[in-house]
Amino acid sequence: MAAPVLSARSLYRFFRAGEEETFALQGVGLEVGRGETVAVTGPSGSGKTTLLNCLAGLDEPDGGTVLVAGQRLSHRPESERVGLRARHIGMLFQSGNLLDHLTVRDNLALVQRLAPGRHRRGADQLLERVGIGRRSGALPGELSGGEAARAGLAVALANAPDLLLADEPTGEVDAVTERRVLDLLREHAAGGVAVVVVTHSRAVAGAADRVLRLRDGRWA
Repeated sequence: MAAPVLSARSLYRFFRAGEEETFALQGVGLEVGRGETVAVTGPSGSGKTTLLNCLAGLDEPDGGTVLVAGQRLSHRPESERVGLRARHIGMLFQSGNLLDHLTVRDNLALVQRLAPGRHRRGADQLLERVGIGRRSGALPGELSGGEAARAGLAVALANAPDLLLADEPTGEVDAVTERRVLDLLREHAAGGVAVVVVTHSRAVAGAADRVLRLRDGRWA
């Protein structure tokens, strides 16, 4: 069998406030293969976003390891994690992944400069594919909610990632835009991308190959 694109082993993450410790993750493991879509669900505060941050290398687990495309992402210098993210991971988080002072096209160009040599579509072609080609010269603040979601997805896919991580990618869009985003996720999964989506949407969960539920930092 082919090695998984994503392998997370026994992840622990705790936060300390004074003398109290809160465990956000308690021994969570996850493997996702090429072309597979996994939806992570669970109530607010269950550890979903913390898990996604650890999988992206934006946060370091206190225990356990994360491997992406066969390379260890966790417990290494941030400069090395940045390079691995640029080459292998696309990210679409609730906080947004667009720089406010750059146009949509320039946001894509910036991300693509971080990983020279990757085989990928041109910026204009990718923006046309997500349906906002005519808005390529707009600043993020000039976009509607649906346009911003699609622009963010284009940025996440800009470097033809092996792994796509998305946090509520359809949380603030209408039903039509949600279907379009789902179609794009399915298309890239069919092309071999491993996809992990944190979601409360039944439509998104229903489109996944597997649905995993977190509760109190553990798989329920």
